[in-house]
Amino acid sequence: MPSTQPVALTPQDFKSYVHADMHELHQHLAQKPKWHISDVTDQLPPDARGYRHQYVDLVMEGGGMLGIALVGYVYALEQVGIRFLQLGGTSAGSINALLMAAAAPRHETSSEWLLQQLANKNFYDFVDGDRNARGFTEELLEPEITDSGVIGWLKRRLDTAEDAASALSVRKHISKDFGLHPGKKFTVWLEELLQERGVNSIEELLKRRAEVPTGKLRRRASRISGVREETDYESASLSRLAIITADITTQTKVVFPEMAPLYWQDWRSISPALLVRASMSIPLFFHPYRCTNVPGHDSEEQHTEYRKAWDAMGYLGPIPKEALFVDGGIISNFPINVFHDNTQVPAAPTFGVKLGIDRATYQSTDSVLQYLGAIFDAARSQYDADFIRRNSDYRHLVHCLNVDGFNWLAFNMPDKQKLELFRVGVRGAVAFLKEFDWENYQKLRKAKVEVVKRSARMMAPLTFAPDPNAINLEWPGGMLPPAMQET
Repeated sequence: MPSTQPVALTPQDFKSYVHADMHELHQHLAQKPKWHISDVTDQLPPDARGYRHQYVDLVMEGGGMLGIALVGYVYALEQVGIRFLQLGGTSAGSINALLMAAAAPRHETSSEWLLQQLANKNFYDFVDGDRNARGFTEELLEPEITDSGVIGWLKRRLDTAEDAASALSVRKHISKDFGLHPGKKFTVWLEELLQERGVNSIEELLKRRAEVPTGKLRRRASRISGVREETDYESASLSRLAIITADITTQTKVVFPEMAPLYWQDWRSISPALLVRASMSIPLFFHPYRCTNVPGHDSEEQHTEYRKAWDAMGYLGPIPKEALFVDGGIISNFPINVFHDNTQVPAAPTFGVKLGIDRATYQSTDSVLQYLGAIFDAARSQYDADFIRRNSDYRHLVHCLNVDGFNWLAFNMPDKQKLELFRVGVRGAVAFLKEFDWENYQKLRKAKVEVVKRSARMMAPLTFAPDPNAINLEWPGGMLPPAMQET
């Protein structure tokens, strides 16, 4: 069985492995002195290669250990001066998003620090169940098993355990705890990383996200977007971080930290690590995250206020005292829609990075578990895919990384595969940046904005919309969740 061993890789190993790929990108951009991928910049001097900072939003898909490729993607972007405004993700994508948000002020790089953690961590430590649970997991992680999807690993039969006793133990974990591994070691690891960066609470995270470089952010003049002269760039959503998880108790798609007040009365003091722990709770692999003492029960007055908030979120049932969270990937594994605003030409694009291509082959349905897995995968992939189909301009912003052949649950992944996955991310970013045309994308969005405005003028008003002023709860950053915002 894999055990904790000193990790041999160093950050320099990752950098050296992609040196040729980055050289290719630098050479390409050297031929484009006026290269722009955003209208949002800052007033800091260019770096040693001459790159000035340009800011974008970034959304990252979930995918377990495949998240190493996300680090590679971010590394390549940062090496050419790209920095980040809003950050979002699910599961592995939420881990990366939170660490990027906490690592440093937005004008500084985060991938250097992420590489340090990637090089120094034995990820098999996260497999923290008892001996039988770990033994069963080891069976599931055999090299030839490459199923992807949140419950792809369930397609292996429970009788792969060594003997009847261990099989019974595994079944007990699943029936009692709803998962094999508590996920405590992951939570402790993440909390320690956040503490290292001075982020111990949601309140401290929001302060970090609110930091801007000296001289503020600036928005370039743009004929296409109608901005006639350079101006300060100020946005109410500048500090927004979107961590997606699924509250299966109230059947709610949850976006943290903005919805944290629904689940914790003293949400400011909550560790952001818990938000990600909720997002990465792979069903039946990790225990679901349990949020106890959900507010709204202390007094009639308090109940009334929380009742209004839950009503505005579309949940009309009794307020639960406990909520269970599982991996956000069961409802939105690639939440590219979280920063979408179709009413204006954006000042900055929302880049998205996917870990593989959905529906690239047919699903086998030869057994009951395969049948159930196919139903699940069909449901989970449609929400985000449908958004992209209805907003075809996003196809210009999303890059799909080729992660075929990598096991998303391989917490004992060999060093060579880690390097290869990192390079997959870098190569994907190189290919994307060589093709992305910011000016043409703005023209496309401008045309769509006109259509949206004409359509809005013809639409009847909503018969019901929640009144945000009737809800007295205080929300992170002063921002109401989107479902409560006036349109």
